[in-house]
Amino acid sequence: MKYNIAVIHGDGIGPEVVQEATKVLDTIAKKYHHEFVYTPVLAGGCAIDAVGECLPQATIDTCKAADAVLLGAVGGWKWDTLPGDQRPERALLGLRKELGLFANIRPALLFDALADACPLKAEIVEGGLDIVVVRELTGGIYFGEKGTKETPLGQAAYDVEQYSEEEVKRIAITAFEMAQKRNKKVTSVDKANVLESSRLWRRVVTEVAKDYPDVTLDHLYIDNAAMQLVRNPKQFDVIVTGNIFGDILSDEASMITGSIGMLPSASLAKGNFGMYEPVHGSAPDIAGTNQANPMATILSVAMMLRYTFGLSQEADDIEQAVKAVLAKGYRTPDIYTEGTTKVGTKEIGEYIRSEILS
Repeated sequence: MKYNIAVIHGDGIGPEVVQEATKVLDTIAKKYHHEFVYTPVLAGGCAIDAVGECLPQATIDTCKAADAVLLGAVGGWKWDTLPGDQRPERALLGLRKELGLFANIRPALLFDALADACPLKAEIVEGGLDIVVVRELTGGIYFGEKGTKETPLGQAAYDVEQYSEEEVKRIAITAFEMAQKRNKKVTSVDKANVLESSRLWRRVVTEVAKDYPDVTLDHLYIDNAAMQLVRNPKQFDVIVTGNIFGDILSDEASMITGSIGMLPSASLAKGNFGMYEPVHGSAPDIAGTNQANPMATILSVAMMLRYTFGLSQEADDIEQAVKAVLAKGYRTPDIYTEGTTKVGTKEIGEYIRSEILS
């Protein structure tokens, strides 16, 4: 099979981790006789430097024509002085909107070999963690009406949180269908005791749940959910929530696994088109030093194979290779501990590719 992938290398360590991920895809192509065609496009700070805007129309057009998008990372202190609507990170919001990427899938998996890196007590996470946060990505407060106005207390700023029934329904369906393939439990997170938008959210999610009688649904307020994630994370299977709450909870869930450098993500549209990227940032302080951890990006392409291309065996090969490399004690600097073997970006990628072919 032949697949066309738009590749956004991005800023900082983005090009390095993307390079290792595409090498892994090439190894999969060799093993299973697929063909992956990569078309590089600009977004983020590098696009600002090259063409004066963080998300050129040419990038949007190429991404829409591709089968999937692979993104490294965008941003860095070089562009921190730019106005908010011109900063590299705005490219992410633009891509989500233009590509219709309404569902962000972020697994929080605690690898056995990295259990000691988890900041929680051992007895809390004994037996491992495997949580998926399903975040609504194109609605809510980040995309709502915003502005400033004068008040008797001085200038005020506002951002409007708004959700429609259809926006909630489609993300809820995504969560329930994912739960059916896992442990058949969905936890919906809102603030229905205060927010009208959350009351609609809860009502629609409850209605969708009727179509999935084999899946258990419970509801938590966002403050309680944040507490429960550190108190008893094993109670969760699939968490579904809105944009701003999902932004917060997915970062919290990622940190309890011990290393944000290990965690992939997928942003999906209708028809399984997706953009795949690591959870971590651009880390400009280590760019070009062969210290970046490429495993989150490599695991992101495994998600690409599974969710967009339907290549489950190939995805399994990548995930098992990562686990095998960790089990052998190889570590990039961000996850290195005494008694393990510290290696660089390129070396860890090479070890993973060798495991896939072994």
